[in-house]
Amino acid sequence: MSVSNRRERGGVPSLSLREPFEQPSSIGAWLHSRRAAWAFMSPAVLLITLFFFIPVIVLLVLSLSDLKSANFGTFQWWLPTNWSLDNYSKIIGDRFISKFLGNTLFYVLTTLAIFNFGSALLIALITTHINRRAGFFFRLLWLLPRLTPSVVYILMWRRIAARAPHGILNQFLTLAGLGGGDNLLQTMPWVFVIIVNGLIGASFGLVIFTSAIEAIPRDYLTASKVDGASTLQTIRHVIVPMIRWPILFVLTFQTLSLLTSFEQILLLTGGGPGLFRTEVWALRAYHLALSTESGNTQWGYGAAWAVILVIIGVAAATIYMRVFKFDELVEEPKIDLI
Repeated sequence: MSVSNRRERGGVPSLSLREPFEQPSSIGAWLHSRRAAWAFMSPAVLLITLFFFIPVIVLLVLSLSDLKSANFGTFQWWLPTNWSLDNYSKIIGDRFISKFLGNTLFYVLTTLAIFNFGSALLIALITTHINRRAGFFFRLLWLLPRLTPSVVYILMWRRIAARAPHGILNQFLTLAGLGGGDNLLQTMPWVFVIIVNGLIGASFGLVIFTSAIEAIPRDYLTASKVDGASTLQTIRHVIVPMIRWPILFVLTFQTLSLLTSFEQILLLTGGGPGLFRTEVWALRAYHLALSTESGNTQWGYGAAWAVILVIIGVAAATIYMRVFKFDELVEEPKIDLI
């Protein structure tokens, strides 16, 4: 390690480590000095390459083709001569594109704000300010929707929303004189779609935020109390600024997760009721590529919808990183030895 900026302060030498480490003189020496870092990173790089970059390239190439079940076995989709932008032109010309985009934005923003981020942060703050055992038990309850198999979980909600006398919720509405004759999935599908997905998503952020809050040194919280800060002031000026990194991670991860989420919507409403009422972008890509009523699955066309979704996700992640100043969050600490 090289030590620079030696200067005298009242006769006491001051050593500053703000200068970067000396760079090796050759590329070979540079690689040799970082072989340990590359060794630790290689498994992650390999997994990301195999399960992200290569699939994205295949998806992109597939989106440029006209591959579907009708011409499968005879159409060589990987040949450049069979590539075109027709699928993307077809998407732009789709008369329901604004419907799918609007459904996706509404679903992602609402679920993220109310549950996956909002409720997760709120519950983490509450359960870390109450009795430790009670907080642990309450957080454990929020993990149950995530641990329950998807089919069982959705069947439970379908039974809750069914028309009376079978629907659990409608039975209470009937007793209260508030009607209760209709299937609630038909009358208010978005309410159930958001609640069903939100209860699952909130548990992830809850675990991350709780761990981050518990990791804050108690001295900071004690000092704020000594200075006369209220609980809300401590949360605003101490806790939230110190968990910026977990907030960025949860927002980015949950946004991308919701953008690609369609499993619960598929099982709960199938994209209905009616004409694409709850059909989001990811579900549209699934229906086109893997599940169509006519039986003619359009793999190339569905892949084009998925590629656009990948672009939207990358753009959203980039915006988050700019807003939260990602470069500052990962910046190496500057240390002065005096």
